[in-house]
Amino acid sequence: MEVKLRGGRTTVELSDGTFDVEFREPLVHQVVVSYMAGGRAGTKAQKTRSEVSGGGSKPWRQKGTGRARAGTIRSPLWRSGGRAFAAKPRDHSVKVNRKMYRGAIRSILSELLRQERLHIVRTFDVDSPQTKAVLAKVHKLVKSDDVLVVGAKVSENLYLAVRNLPRVDVRDTEALDPVTLLTHEHVVMTVDALRQVEEWLA
Repeated sequence: MEVKLRGGRTTVELSDGTFDVEFREPLVHQVVVSYMAGGRAGTKAQKTRSEVSGGGSKPWRQKGTGRARAGTIRSPLWRSGGRAFAAKPRDHSVKVNRKMYRGAIRSILSELLRQERLHIVRTFDVDSPQTKAVLAKVHKLVKSDDVLVVGAKVSENLYLAVRNLPRVDVRDTEALDPVTLLTHEHVVMTVDALRQVEEWLA
Protein backbone atom coordinates (compact mmCIF):
# COMPACT_ATOMS: atom_id res chain seq x y z
CA MET A 1 0.00 0.00 0.00
CA GLU A 2 1.31 3.44 -0.95
CA VAL A 3 0.43 6.63 0.93
CA LYS A 4 1.33 10.17 0.03
CA LEU A 5 3.53 11.99 2.52
CA ARG A 6 1.85 14.95 4.19
CA GLY A 7 3.09 18.26 2.79
CA GLY A 8 4.97 16.64 -0.09
CA ARG A 9 4.55 14.85 -3.40
CA THR A 10 6.49 11.70 -2.60
CA THR A 11 4.85 8.51 -1.39
CA VAL A 12 5.82 5.92 1.18
CA GLU A 13 5.17 2.19 1.10
CA LEU A 14 3.14 0.83 4.03
CA SER A 15 2.90 -2.76 5.19
CA ASP A 16 -0.56 -4.23 4.51
CA GLY A 17 -0.20 -6.45 7.57
CA THR A 18 0.08 -3.39 9.82
CA PHE A 19 -1.95 -0.65 8.14
CA ASP A 20 -4.61 -2.55 6.19
CA VAL A 21 -6.31 -4.87 8.66
CA GLU A 22 -9.92 -5.10 9.76
CA PHE A 23 -11.00 -3.01 12.74
CA ARG A 24 -11.79 -5.43 15.57
CA GLU A 25 -13.70 -3.42 18.15
CA PRO A 26 -14.03 -6.19 20.81
CA LEU A 27 -10.28 -6.80 20.72
CA VAL A 28 -9.46 -3.09 20.92
CA HIS A 29 -11.91 -2.67 23.82
CA GLN A 30 -10.35 -5.59 25.71
CA VAL A 31 -6.83 -4.26 25.26
CA VAL A 32 -7.83 -0.71 26.27
CA VAL A 33 -9.56 -2.00 29.42
CA SER A 34 -6.47 -4.06 30.25
CA TYR A 35 -4.13 -1.10 29.69
CA MET A 36 -6.19 1.25 31.87
CA ALA A 37 -6.67 -1.37 34.59
CA GLY A 38 -2.89 -1.79 34.75
CA GLY A 39 -2.59 1.86 35.74
CA ARG A 40 -4.81 1.50 38.82
CA ALA A 41 -2.93 1.68 42.11
CA GLY A 42 -5.06 -0.80 44.04
CA THR A 43 -3.46 0.39 47.30
CA LYS A 44 -6.63 1.04 49.33
CA ALA A 45 -6.50 -0.68 52.72
CA GLN A 46 -8.87 -0.82 55.69
CA LYS A 47 -8.62 -2.69 58.98
CA THR A 48 -10.72 -5.64 60.07
CA ARG A 49 -11.81 -6.15 63.69
CA SER A 50 -8.69 -8.24 64.30
CA GLU A 51 -6.37 -5.50 63.05
CA VAL A 52 -7.81 -2.51 64.93
CA SER A 53 -5.91 -1.75 68.15
CA GLY A 54 -7.62 -2.31 71.48
CA GLY A 55 -10.57 -4.50 72.35
CA GLY A 56 -8.58 -7.17 74.13
CA SER A 57 -10.97 -7.53 77.06
CA LYS A 58 -14.71 -8.07 77.19
CA PRO A 59 -16.35 -4.65 77.83
CA TRP A 60 -18.83 -6.06 80.39
CA ARG A 61 -19.92 -9.41 81.70
CA GLN A 62 -22.12 -11.66 79.59
CA LYS A 63 -25.19 -11.63 81.83
CA GLY A 64 -26.91 -9.50 84.38
CA THR A 65 -26.30 -5.97 83.04
CA GLY A 66 -29.43 -5.68 80.91
CA ARG A 67 -27.34 -4.70 77.91
CA ALA A 68 -26.74 -6.65 74.76
CA ARG A 69 -23.92 -9.18 74.70
CA ALA A 70 -20.57 -7.72 73.62
CA GLY A 71 -17.24 -9.46 73.27
CA THR A 72 -15.06 -6.61 72.03
CA ILE A 73 -15.25 -2.85 71.62
CA ARG A 74 -13.67 -3.25 68.15
CA SER A 75 -16.72 -4.93 66.62
CA PRO A 76 -17.86 -3.44 63.26
CA LEU A 77 -21.04 -2.35 65.08
CA TRP A 78 -19.10 -0.09 67.41
CA ARG A 79 -17.63 3.36 66.81
CA SER A 80 -13.89 3.04 65.99
CA GLY A 81 -14.42 -0.65 65.33
CA GLY A 82 -13.00 -2.60 62.39
CA ARG A 83 -14.66 -2.82 58.99
CA ALA A 84 -16.85 -5.87 58.35
CA PHE A 85 -15.66 -6.26 54.74
CA ALA A 86 -12.37 -4.36 54.74
CA ALA A 87 -10.82 -3.31 51.44
CA LYS A 88 -7.35 -4.77 50.94
CA PRO A 89 -4.55 -3.99 48.45
CA ARG A 90 -5.28 -5.76 45.18
CA ASP A 91 -3.96 -6.14 41.68
CA HIS A 92 -6.44 -4.75 39.12
CA SER A 93 -4.43 -5.82 36.08
CA VAL A 94 -6.16 -7.84 33.36
CA LYS A 95 -3.95 -10.21 31.41
CA VAL A 96 -3.70 -9.65 27.66
CA ASN A 97 -1.14 -11.62 25.70
CA ARG A 98 1.36 -10.05 23.28
CA LYS A 99 -0.45 -11.25 20.15
CA MET A 100 -3.70 -9.59 21.22
CA TYR A 101 -1.95 -6.32 22.17
CA ARG A 102 -0.15 -6.07 18.83
CA GLY A 103 -3.32 -7.01 16.97
CA ALA A 104 -5.17 -4.15 18.68
CA ILE A 105 -2.43 -1.65 17.72
CA ARG A 106 -2.60 -2.84 14.09
CA SER A 107 -6.37 -2.48 14.15
CA ILE A 108 -6.21 1.07 15.55
CA LEU A 109 -3.53 2.22 13.09
CA SER A 110 -5.45 0.77 10.13
CA GLU A 111 -8.66 2.50 11.22
CA LEU A 112 -6.85 5.82 11.72
CA LEU A 113 -5.47 5.56 8.19
CA ARG A 114 -8.92 4.73 6.75
CA GLN A 115 -10.44 7.73 8.53
CA GLU A 116 -7.59 9.96 7.25
CA ARG A 117 -6.55 10.74 10.81
CA LEU A 118 -3.06 9.24 10.43
CA HIS A 119 -0.60 11.53 8.65
CA ILE A 120 2.87 10.41 7.56
CA VAL A 121 5.65 13.03 7.40
CA ARG A 122 9.33 12.82 6.55
CA THR A 123 10.46 14.47 9.78
CA PHE A 124 8.93 16.49 12.60
CA ASP A 125 11.13 18.66 14.81
CA VAL A 126 11.71 22.26 15.89
CA ASP A 127 14.95 24.23 16.13
CA SER A 128 14.10 25.82 19.46
CA PRO A 129 11.76 24.95 22.35
CA GLN A 130 9.05 27.43 21.37
CA THR A 131 5.37 26.54 21.70
CA LYS A 132 4.41 28.96 18.92
CA ALA A 133 6.79 27.24 16.49
CA VAL A 134 5.50 23.72 17.09
CA LEU A 135 1.87 24.87 16.98
CA ALA A 136 2.46 26.53 13.60
CA LYS A 137 4.02 23.30 12.35
CA VAL A 138 1.06 21.26 13.59
CA HIS A 139 -1.47 23.61 11.94
CA LYS A 140 0.45 23.32 8.68
CA LEU A 141 -0.31 19.59 8.68
CA VAL A 142 -3.79 19.41 10.25
CA LYS A 143 -6.45 21.94 11.18
CA SER A 144 -6.69 20.78 14.76
CA ASP A 145 -5.09 21.30 18.15
CA ASP A 146 -5.71 17.71 19.25
CA VAL A 147 -2.65 15.94 17.81
CA LEU A 148 -0.31 13.12 18.77
CA VAL A 149 3.17 13.29 17.22
CA VAL A 150 5.03 9.97 17.02
CA GLY A 151 8.74 10.01 16.24
CA ALA A 152 11.53 7.46 16.32
CA LYS A 153 13.24 9.64 18.91
CA VAL A 154 11.73 12.77 20.45
CA SER A 155 14.19 15.66 20.75
CA GLU A 156 14.36 17.76 23.90
CA ASN A 157 13.35 20.89 21.95
CA LEU A 158 10.19 19.22 20.69
CA TYR A 159 9.30 17.87 24.12
CA LEU A 160 9.75 21.28 25.75
CA ALA A 161 7.81 23.02 22.98
CA VAL A 162 4.62 20.97 23.47
CA ARG A 163 4.70 21.01 27.26
CA ASN A 164 2.24 23.90 27.51
CA LEU A 165 -0.16 22.54 24.89
CA PRO A 166 -2.84 20.50 26.68
CA ARG A 167 -4.04 18.54 23.63
CA VAL A 168 -0.74 18.09 21.78
CA ASP A 169 1.42 15.17 22.83
CA VAL A 170 4.69 13.71 21.56
CA ARG A 171 5.76 10.08 21.95
CA ASP A 172 8.52 7.89 20.66
CA THR A 173 7.60 4.47 19.31
CA GLU A 174 8.61 2.70 22.53
CA ALA A 175 6.06 4.74 24.51
CA LEU A 176 3.20 4.17 22.06
CA ASP A 177 0.04 2.71 23.58
CA PRO A 178 -3.55 2.07 22.43
CA VAL A 179 -5.20 4.63 24.72
CA THR A 180 -3.00 7.50 23.51
CA LEU A 181 -3.64 6.56 19.88
CA LEU A 182 -7.41 6.57 20.43
CA THR A 183 -7.71 9.73 22.52
CA HIS A 184 -6.24 12.10 19.93
CA GLU A 185 -8.12 13.36 16.89
CA HIS A 186 -5.06 13.19 14.60
CA VAL A 187 -1.81 11.23 14.69
CA VAL A 188 1.30 12.54 12.93
CA MET A 189 3.98 9.88 12.44
CA THR A 190 7.45 10.26 10.97
CA VAL A 191 8.79 7.79 8.40
CA ASP A 192 11.45 6.52 10.83
CA ALA A 193 8.80 5.88 13.48
CA LEU A 194 6.65 4.17 10.86
CA ARG A 195 9.45 1.70 10.05
CA GLN A 196 10.02 0.99 13.72
CA VAL A 197 6.30 0.33 14.25
CA GLU A 198 6.19 -2.00 11.24
CA GLU A 199 9.20 -3.91 12.56
CA TRP A 200 7.62 -4.15 16.02
CA LEU A 201 4.29 -5.39 14.67
CA ALA A 202 5.69 -7.68 11.97
